[in-house]
Amino acid sequence: MNATFPASPDLDALVHSARECFAQARASADLENAKAQFLGKAGRVTELMKGLAQLSIDEKKTRGAAINQAKQAIEAALAERRQQLADAQLAQQLQAEALDVTLPGRQRGAGGLHPVSLAWERIEQIFGSMGFDVADGPEIENDWFNFTALGNPPNHPARSMQDTFYVDMSDEQGQPYCLRTHTSTMQIRYATAYAHRHLDALRRGEVGEIRVIAPGRTYRVDNDATHSPMFHQVEGLWLGANVSFKDLKVTYLNFCKAFFETDDLLMRFRPSYFPFTEPSAEIDIQFSNGPLAGKWLEVSGAGMTHPQVLRNMGLDPEKYQGFAFGSGIDRLAMLRYGVADLRQFFEGDIRFLAQFR
Repeated sequence: MNATFPASPDLDALVHSARECFAQARASADLENAKAQFLGKAGRVTELMKGLAQLSIDEKKTRGAAINQAKQAIEAALAERRQQLADAQLAQQLQAEALDVTLPGRQRGAGGLHPVSLAWERIEQIFGSMGFDVADGPEIENDWFNFTALGNPPNHPARSMQDTFYVDMSDEQGQPYCLRTHTSTMQIRYATAYAHRHLDALRRGEVGEIRVIAPGRTYRVDNDATHSPMFHQVEGLWLGANVSFKDLKVTYLNFCKAFFETDDLLMRFRPSYFPFTEPSAEIDIQFSNGPLAGKWLEVSGAGMTHPQVLRNMGLDPEKYQGFAFGSGIDRLAMLRYGVADLRQFFEGDIRFLAQFR
């Protein structure tokens, strides 16, 4: 030590001992244990400082300064060893994580549309080629658009809490809002807007045409392999002076052939009931080839628009007639891509989704 005080062999030995002890530490934990022996509350330097109380004032000054100088030397040795251990650890880490810059780079895989989105876009393209507009509307609906205007009376089962998600807010009539249970709500919204835009022409007795599809998300209290609380539906509407059930059959048959890319399928209509169509039918298709060959598969509900629904739209049922249909986009996607469990669409498994890139 470069001391300005008389040499203290015992302090020189203490510093030397500390350096050797620190040098033997092979890890940070070992070094901290060694530090405690010299600089801890019960360490050797602390004990020396406590011994100053027995000395005279002059001796305290000389001895205390020498102890402080020894303490500083020990702290410097400790800091030096800490840095050595840190450098050694960093070198080891760099060696373990070394990169071979001569290897080819790893590129991020290309993404793709979700299978439901692919089916959705395909539906819009096909009906667009037939002259149908695409409409979009709110997913939180009031009682009028979701139920009343579509012929669902107040005691209809579809209004129950077991079938419909209600929102904690009400409209001006005190009726609760709900998450729409179908995109049929857009029949009323689109046709009402049409009637408002063409009010003068309607008063003159002129009859135009309404062709529209409304794809979108819908919500019902249901969840299993073929149902989800949130699902996708496409509603179709064609109204005019002479739109018939035959037009419904031709339109939907042409759509199915284009959507599934085959002419080798059959279609049938089964009598059914919907409050907003009369007559009503379920539409089934059957493939002649493939894993689903020979099975009748339900793909849509449909029918001729009910006269009262036409009145709710602001149209005269004596001049307007037409059809509506509603199909599950998820259901169509399952049939097109051979998916057996609807829940696979919503689980986010990259292994599953990567098949549709």
